[in-house]
Amino acid sequence: MSDTPPDRLSVNPKSPFFDEPLLMRGVGIRFKGVQRRDVEEYCVSESWIKVQLGNKMDRKGNPLTIKLNGPVEAWFEAPAKDAEGEPGEAAAEGGAE
Repeated sequence: MSDTPPDRLSVNPKSPFFDEPLLMRGVGIRFKGVQRRDVEEYCVSESWIKVQLGNKMDRKGNPLTIKLNGPVEAWFEAPAKDAEGEPGEAAAEGGAE
């Protein structure tokens, strides 16, 4: 698994850019030099994020979002589980021989 988050990711399960395993790892977002925790969706290549607009909801019960433009940086907050498991598995196999 790559240590770089995807170019675009969303927390909305109805979105085609939703990826639960990646979200479970935790994705950090820095927008205009400030770390943000309220990001609903982001796109690094197009330099924008979507954040919820207060507690306002649309008529279907989804939160209203606003698109903000500016430099976006994304990173994983936790290492991949595959990367953590490989050294331990290799040591266990080496000890069995």
